[in-house]
Amino acid sequence: MNEMKLIACRECEFLQWETLLPQGGTAKCRRCDAALYKNSPATFDRALAFTLAAAILFVVANCFPVFGLWVNGTLVEATLFGAASHLYVNGMWPIAGLVLVTTLLMPSLNIAVVIYLLLPLHLGHIPRRPESGLRLLRHVAPWGMIEVLVLAMLVALVKLQHFATVVPGIATWAFGAVMVLLAAAAAEFNPREIWARIESARGNGVMPHAIKTITTGTTAARAGLFACHDCGMLGSPLPADVRTRKCPRCSASLHLRKSASLTRTWAFLFAAMVLYIPAVLLPVMVTSTLFGVQADTILSGVVYLWNAGSWTLAVIVFIASIVVPMLKILSLAFLAWSTQLNSPLIPCGRTRIYRIVEFIGRWSMLDIYVITILVAFVQFGSIATIDAGPGALAFGAVVVLTMFATLSFDPRLIWDAVEPGGE
Repeated sequence: MNEMKLIACRECEFLQWETLLPQGGTAKCRRCDAALYKNSPATFDRALAFTLAAAILFVVANCFPVFGLWVNGTLVEATLFGAASHLYVNGMWPIAGLVLVTTLLMPSLNIAVVIYLLLPLHLGHIPRRPESGLRLLRHVAPWGMIEVLVLAMLVALVKLQHFATVVPGIATWAFGAVMVLLAAAAAEFNPREIWARIESARGNGVMPHAIKTITTGTTAARAGLFACHDCGMLGSPLPADVRTRKCPRCSASLHLRKSASLTRTWAFLFAAMVLYIPAVLLPVMVTSTLFGVQADTILSGVVYLWNAGSWTLAVIVFIASIVVPMLKILSLAFLAWSTQLNSPLIPCGRTRIYRIVEFIGRWSMLDIYVITILVAFVQFGSIATIDAGPGALAFGAVVVLTMFATLSFDPRLIWDAVEPGGE
């Protein structure tokens, strides 16, 4: 990028000129401290190599067993897909679908789209309709939860040792490697550089003169510009019918603010609040043995890990399954309420709260994955069986609803109250 560009922060829409960065540096917003862009090498070879390796290992991870259990001289094995299928057969199809979407479908789409974008660039070509791939990647990324699955495997490993001798399968190591490779690929992947190369090839990367004359120190909306929330493009002054306009770069629908943001946030949040009570109080697992039936809630599962001597895992599960959902609900309620009141107080602090909630949202899926693995492996007839309880359905719904609430909330609304006269 030879020409300096005016950019708008995704989180507060503050206008500022890009600056030259040292190699590997990251530019942050002068108003809300959000990351704007990074200066990474203009090559995609490493990101492509990491993603191709992750693709191969992801296939291996889904073809081989997660664990092996030795029970009376017999080896019991199951793949992740087989574990989800067992839930489906037993009527827990919502949980089965959630597991397959977050551990199989979304990671597969993420890997496929990155390869689709980077492989042609590596060969010196521009991929067809790259804007669709980049938009899809942005919406898929929050729902791929391989790292949460790997942690859940460690928790399940501790619990399964109570029933039989456990041998980690090939899939356990493969999923761990996929987690590391995808993290490395994400660190190397730079959508901004991809857009720059595409615009250079198409010859439309020059900023319009009308935008060059606009000064910084205000928001895009106040300056009469649109800032695409999908690709980050800053466009020419908005026409009267902006609600029906499409971004000329990625074809996303343009909006000054997310449509009915607070209404949808409150709707998802209230539903999550209602379901959080049964999610905590009702059993998430029902264990049947020769000695009787035991119903375990999320909290009793934490107590079991603690008594078994796995204190670190007990603390992790307690935080991910009890503390995080509660803090997400309270934090989102605070953000929605303060924004609804048009409060100008601590906008930087509230934006950081939103950033944290957005980051930790996926980790609440930990218990759902643990239940999936335990239900698949502990099926020993009259000796011992584990089934998912009604609390698992409620808890899974809470996780999804709070993630939808987070995605529905528009952090730019926080900053509207600090603008003179509002936006």
